[in-house]
Amino acid sequence: MTWTTATVGRIVGRTELHRFEDAFARVITLCNSSLSGEGVCVHSAVTKLGLADHMRLNNNLLSLYAKCFGLELARQFFDEMPYKDVVSWTGMVSAYVHNARHEDALGCFESMVTSGQCPNEFTFSSILRSCSALGEVSYGKRIHGSIVKRGLESNQVLGSALIELYSKFGSCEEASELFGYVENGDTVSRTTMISSVVEAGDWRQALRFYMDMIRDGVSPNRFTFTKLLTVSGFLGLICIRLIHAHMIKLGIELNLVLKTALVNAYSICKSIEDALRVSNLTPERDVFLWTAIISGFAQNSMFKEAVEAFQEMEILGILPNNFTYSSILNASASMQSLDLGLQIKSRVIKAGLEDDLSVCNSIIDMYMRCSPTVEDGLRVFRGMESPNVISWTSLIAGFANHGLPQDSLQLLMDMRHVGVHPNSFTLSTILRACSIIKSASETLKLHGYIIKRKADSHLVVNNALVDAYAGSGRIDDAWLVIRNMKQRDAITYTSLATRLNQMGRRKEALSIIHYMLKCDVKMDGFSLASFLSASVGLEITEAGKQLHCHSVKSGLGNHMSVSNSLVDFYGKYGLVNDARRAFAEIIKPDVVSWNSLMSGLALNGHISSALSAFEDMRLAGVKPDSVTFLLVLLTCSRGGLTDMGVKYFHSMREIQGLEPQMDHYVCLVDLLGRVGRLEEAMEVLETMPFMPDVSIYKTLLVSCKVHGNVPLGEDMARRGLEIDPTDPAFYLLLADLYHDSGRADLGEETRRLMRLKKQIC
Repeated sequence: MTWTTATVGRIVGRTELHRFEDAFARVITLCNSSLSGEGVCVHSAVTKLGLADHMRLNNNLLSLYAKCFGLELARQFFDEMPYKDVVSWTGMVSAYVHNARHEDALGCFESMVTSGQCPNEFTFSSILRSCSALGEVSYGKRIHGSIVKRGLESNQVLGSALIELYSKFGSCEEASELFGYVENGDTVSRTTMISSVVEAGDWRQALRFYMDMIRDGVSPNRFTFTKLLTVSGFLGLICIRLIHAHMIKLGIELNLVLKTALVNAYSICKSIEDALRVSNLTPERDVFLWTAIISGFAQNSMFKEAVEAFQEMEILGILPNNFTYSSILNASASMQSLDLGLQIKSRVIKAGLEDDLSVCNSIIDMYMRCSPTVEDGLRVFRGMESPNVISWTSLIAGFANHGLPQDSLQLLMDMRHVGVHPNSFTLSTILRACSIIKSASETLKLHGYIIKRKADSHLVVNNALVDAYAGSGRIDDAWLVIRNMKQRDAITYTSLATRLNQMGRRKEALSIIHYMLKCDVKMDGFSLASFLSASVGLEITEAGKQLHCHSVKSGLGNHMSVSNSLVDFYGKYGLVNDARRAFAEIIKPDVVSWNSLMSGLALNGHISSALSAFEDMRLAGVKPDSVTFLLVLLTCSRGGLTDMGVKYFHSMREIQGLEPQMDHYVCLVDLLGRVGRLEEAMEVLETMPFMPDVSIYKTLLVSCKVHGNVPLGEDMARRGLEIDPTDPAFYLLLADLYHDSGRADLGEETRRLMRLKKQIC
């Protein structure tokens, strides 16, 4: 029997029909909220009872189809609806957005506008999400215009969506201006604004927004604090602790996400003790928290602890994810342990993550930093299906670090040729390559490209530009970049000060402190260490002592690089007791600390104390490096401790596993030559594993002059001049040797040859 609408109308009265309508609406609403597809059975009853044109029921059914049966059936139902209102169109647009079909969402929105329906705030909110996902800023601006036209610019939901769109694609000024129009910005809009300035790297502005939020009585939520903790990691430990205190005061529940954010923030600020304390506040730990702990250990150079945490995580049955493997691979890269990196790589393959992009990038970085050649990293890169900007950046950095800066520049061209655009880190990396080769022309070309790509707003890029220009001697250009920068930090000025110091322009380097104070840029540990280094070359100690006072007042004295610079500063000025005192204040001296102490002691004639410091260093469990042994050999040479110096030289390879370099052989030759053991010195020169350079010939020639060995001196001068015929030191030393040996005629002839060679060249 076929039921027609007319038949149903005769059987069911208006009142009963209304009850059916109400019952159907409740059923569909219930099924919508519980995502139960069973509610769709009402559809046939709705049709049979003649309710197919009922707007509210149809809109609810459309929502149910979209949630439970997919977009295709939802679209089919939508197209069959006899009437559509703004809710119908918004429901279809929202369904597309929810399923990441953003282009279809835009198409549906266009059809809605064409049909004459006026979008409401919910329609605009959904379509702005699609604009944000597709990067359609211009389309978003059109939507913004429609929002203003309809008087909805003060709507909090739309304000948040627009702020997110503008800030996500670098229009922070528009986002900030828009925020001012949002009525009584709620937690979401204010958190979105904080997020936008965080993404732009404006840490202080993020804190200002947070302070305004508290002042206006708007309660932050967990997402607000998660973003703020990203900021505080860059602004320092005090900031983190204040944010943490606010969380406790406001009663914010410490869930796993917040706990992980806190661990990350404390780790960035080198406060691993606080990070571990937070991680133990609640028993819950997931793979993300373990990854944060492992990364924290690695960031604080606690590589053994990072490996132990990784092992403990596996013992507890928590499977590492791609980020965990990336963190432990980064740890192996930082400690330059190829063996550990290869072990982790085998685990990656076993876990089936060898094709994961982030893991592959970490493997490339590990190879580039640990392997003696670039081939292993290059092989992994070539095996990747779609290398991204991070892959290319790791490769470029690897080539630069292996002394192949020209190849790095070529890789940048190859990267652009395949359509991968460099990001701020790529550009800063390639600028470091320009700095290595001191190429002003390449720096100028890159600067032009950076301006063209509008990448000159990135702080990290501008800092790299300052360093590249200063590194190639173009100080005026470096200052020009600084003056045009909207934002500066301690690195900006430290880079310039370091380069000026390297050029011997120490007073100019110290004058940068004035510019930092003028721009309200606070010194960090690295900048203070750089200024201490610059003060060493001055005639008076006043500047260094003032910097020492500042380090105490600012709390930067606990920074390892500052402590080491203070030891070095006092040692080089002959203030041995002050150097000892500065060293004693270091809680856990590293190899640089010990080297600075030994250097200061040896420089001021405290030979036995310097060698005692070397033994104390080994007893303290600090492994000597190549610089340590260079200092030991120089100390033995100055103290006339020849046999002890020879013994230390051989212990480099036999006990410490360090291969002596050219400087060590030069010191050994000097050590033997000073006491007249010229044959032994010559044997060292003849048997060393690489070709001698002018410095070692010059060193032995000096010893020949001291001990009057003319034949050997002549041989050393001849060999040295074969390498560098224009070096006047060989002529002068040989001439002095002839004079001291009673052969003034040969001495004068040698000086004449030197003058002639100088005229020819």
